Order: sequence, then structure tokens, then C-alpha cells
Amino acid sequence: MAADNTHSAPANPVDIPWDAVLEWGLALASTGLIVSGAIFVLAGALGVLRMPDFFTRMHAAGMTDTLGAEFILLGLMLQAGFSQMTLKLLLVAFFLFLTSPTATHAIANAALKSGLKPQLGPYKAPELSEIEGKTPSEGAH
Repeated sequence: MAADNTHSAPANPVDIPWDAVLEWGLALASTGLIVSGAIFVLAGALGVLRMPDFFTRMHAAGMTDTLGAEFILLGLMLQAGFSQMTLKLLLVAFFLFLTSPTATHAIANAALKSGLKPQLGPYKAPELSEIEGKTPSEGAH
């Protein structure tokens, strides 16, 4: 007598639409990369506005714009699929990966050699009474 198999597979298994699942996964991954890249770029812009001197502003912009742009380009590559556009985006990403930090370093080095000194020590924000009488061209030093 044959053994009664109570844990057998159902007669009509539910077909999972794997193409739709992969499409949704790809869309979510690319959206996540693009949004995270935009957040990095916005954080860099906020750093440029909030940092006290030129060198820290360059650091904030240089670090975050490279990573943010790379994330955005990776998200666009996922959206483009395997095509010629992906190769073009990959070349742009590689070029940006090499040139953005190099340009940031060159600008900061040129500023240092031209006599601009970095602000050393702890930063203390100026009081409102110190900057009220100054014009925007005088700055809040």
C-alpha cells in the first residue's frame, strides 16, 4: 500500500509573474538611487551655505556632489537597461569620478597658493548684533 502524502504540492500552483516582480524591483532600486543621490546633492548645497570658510565649503561640495551624482547616474543606468545609453552613462560616471575630486583639489590648492588661509580652531558663529550694521559685501567676519 502506498503511503499517504499529506504535504504534497497543490495541483494548481499560483503562477508568480516574475517579470512584473523584477520590473517593480528595478524601478524601486533606481528610484532609491536617484532619490538618495538628490539627498546627497542637497546636503552638499546646505553645507556650502552653512560652512564658515572657503575650504570647508569646498569640502562639503566636493564630497557630496561626487557621491550624489554617481548615485543619480547609477539609478539612470538601471532605468536605461542594458543598452548603448547605459554605456554612455557609465562613461560619464567614470569621467565624473575622476575629474570632480581633481577639480575640487585644484581649486582649493589654487586658493591656498593665492594666499587664502583656512580658518583654524573652533568656529564661533557671529552674534546678530555684530552683523546687523554690515552690508552684504562686507560679510559677517
